[in-house]
Amino acid sequence: MASKIKTKWICQNCGYETASYLGRCPDCSQFSTFCEEIISKDSSNKTNNMQSFPVSSIKEIEVDEKTRILTNFEELDRVLGGGFVQGSLVLLAGDPGIGKSTLVLQSCEKICTQNKKVLYICAEESTTQVKLRAQRLGVNSDNLYVTAQNCLDEVVKQIDEVKPDFVIVDSIQAVYCSEIMSSSGSVSQIRECTNLLMRQAKNKNITTIIIGHVTKEGNIAGPRVLEHMVDCVINFEGDKYKTYRLLRSIKNRFGSTNEVGVFNMEESGLVEIKNPSELFLRDKELEATSGTTVIATVEGTRVLLLEVQALVANTSYPAPRRVARGVEYNRLLQILAVLEKRVGLNLSKKDVYVNVIGGIDITEPAADLGIALAILTCERDVVISSDTLIIGEIGLNGEIRPVANIEKRLKEAQKLGFKKAIIPKVSENVSNNLNFSDIEIIQVEKVKDAIVKSLG
Repeated sequence: MASKIKTKWICQNCGYETASYLGRCPDCSQFSTFCEEIISKDSSNKTNNMQSFPVSSIKEIEVDEKTRILTNFEELDRVLGGGFVQGSLVLLAGDPGIGKSTLVLQSCEKICTQNKKVLYICAEESTTQVKLRAQRLGVNSDNLYVTAQNCLDEVVKQIDEVKPDFVIVDSIQAVYCSEIMSSSGSVSQIRECTNLLMRQAKNKNITTIIIGHVTKEGNIAGPRVLEHMVDCVINFEGDKYKTYRLLRSIKNRFGSTNEVGVFNMEESGLVEIKNPSELFLRDKELEATSGTTVIATVEGTRVLLLEVQALVANTSYPAPRRVARGVEYNRLLQILAVLEKRVGLNLSKKDVYVNVIGGIDITEPAADLGIALAILTCERDVVISSDTLIIGEIGLNGEIRPVANIEKRLKEAQKLGFKKAIIPKVSENVSNNLNFSDIEIIQVEKVKDAIVKSLG
């Protein structure tokens, strides 16, 4: 007698499982996200087949410089925390056409020169299409192997045959496991395929890079557990109207999660931008205008000088609009409240727009003072000199609070030719180290003091 086929309903947004259909997922609260999937007969008897390792004292475990493999892409190596770790599983996510495959293929060329074998699994393209892209990028190495395969069971066999040091799967949403009855791209398929690739990476010490798509909301497509399974999650971001791209670490078990790498997309591929501050400030030679300031933010080990623009206009709505791009919305509301209460700037009938040039999202409070002065100068139609740097966190009482890495920020400003810097008042020990001959340093305690000094 034939066995009855068992099914289950799985939320395609978060992976929540239930025995029957639900209109709304109780876990992620999304509507119409459940799809029925057939449970394979062998799914209940599957075992992980993980290789058994002996128990060792942590002092006996050897770690040397060979544990990491450099790509010779300084921007990529910085975001990874010093290169790829052998046996790690890395997820590279980004919008379609942003340059994920280009970045990976260029990295393959640099890795292959170190006598490393790379297996490139193109599940969405043919080998001919990959070859055409490789010719455009100048990638040509005997150690780079390419296969057009989307069945993961066959991929495992090819890994055993080639014995590569690196495996690249492009993309995880396009491959499938024959033991799972659902179609490729479903929650079950992504979860099982990632789990199988993770076992291959850990058991055989193969560095594995999986490329993932993002949804229209900007989230990585697939179950949330996907981000927990991998060792490193990297987002490749960019504006489709501009040529530069940002590589941002979201999760990294082997390094900092605050690092940002900057690339420029050219006809010959991605080119590193060693000094992104010059890119974001290349228009500063133009005449300064009201509502514009320059701030210094720290991303990991790097200092970025960014331009902040603000626009204040009479509102035509019952409630004034507050629009923030690159700045946390609630942070903007707090700065506006301080300006109204402590400075006397009435914005209750004004629309306020704040924009950070370059598409960088600022999360640290050191940009508060620069945002506040940009808003005030636009409202009063006054100008702050374009060679002035603004640094400082604003407290609710209108005081300017100190920020970290102040000396590092000032050195970057001096290198780019800034003549004046308005910073929070620091201790005497710190002040003794801030001896810069080419830049005038002005220390302030209140927002009102910063306004007077910056316009003086």
